[in-house]
Amino acid sequence: MTFAVAGRTILITGAGRGMGRLYVERAVQEGAAAVVLWDIDGTALEEVVASLTSNATTLHSYVVDVASLESIETAAQAVMNDVGVPDMLVNNAGIVRGKYFWDHDPTHDIDATLDINLAGPMHVTRAFLPGMIGRGTPGRILNVASASGTLAVPRMSVYAATKWAMIGWSDSLRLELVEARHPIAVTTLIPSYITTGMFEGARGPLLTPLMEPEYVVDKAWRGALEGRARVQLPWTVQLAGTLRNLLPQPVWDVVAGRVFRVYSSMENFTGRPVGAPDRKVDR
Repeated sequence: MTFAVAGRTILITGAGRGMGRLYVERAVQEGAAAVVLWDIDGTALEEVVASLTSNATTLHSYVVDVASLESIETAAQAVMNDVGVPDMLVNNAGIVRGKYFWDHDPTHDIDATLDINLAGPMHVTRAFLPGMIGRGTPGRILNVASASGTLAVPRMSVYAATKWAMIGWSDSLRLELVEARHPIAVTTLIPSYITTGMFEGARGPLLTPLMEPEYVVDKAWRGALEGRARVQLPWTVQLAGTLRNLLPQPVWDVVAGRVFRVYSSMENFTGRPVGAPDRKVDR
């Protein structure tokens, strides 16, 4: 059964820019009663809230560092006091460090990526899930992973590690909720590169053009409301995963490296400068 957003409470992390902002706009468009915006950038949150007006939806913004369990727990308690338990969680916040593994700084790169991309969604979900379960009503959780969580990509080892783990955790959580007969569906978004600026300089593999964020958000949103287990975009992501499982490793390395050019997709990566606005949303 499709989940109806109208009249519900939706919480979105990384809501200050990029795809997070688009998820906020989508929730408002569909008549959510309340949209809860979490982001570490308070100024960005103010800009998003100021840009949206709706008679049907109230916006509640909180400055939250999803790399900090204390920050998450404090904000979660505030949300439940102010708004109540959300009906839908969108674990969207994330960062990427595109460099060889040995060039990663232990704290700024490795710990930050693990905390924001992996531990963060787990802690956010754990903060609200008991309340969602206890209420006994239909709910949705959308977890943003990546195609790099299905295929190894040079210069993206730590990021890929978090997304491999995200897929495993997200799908296991989905099965646990099904087994326990709780009416909360979990959807894992597994996209290739998106033109948000986060992957500035990355080149899409063969037959895999960089996707527009509006397109990805639309597909992910629809998939989550329908309760789909996975949304993989574009179609070549599933094809590559199938070939990876069928071909011997040496053969796959040749196909991925020389034919699909997956292994060279991050060669010219620069990423978004710290503090820079998202070029595809804040245009």
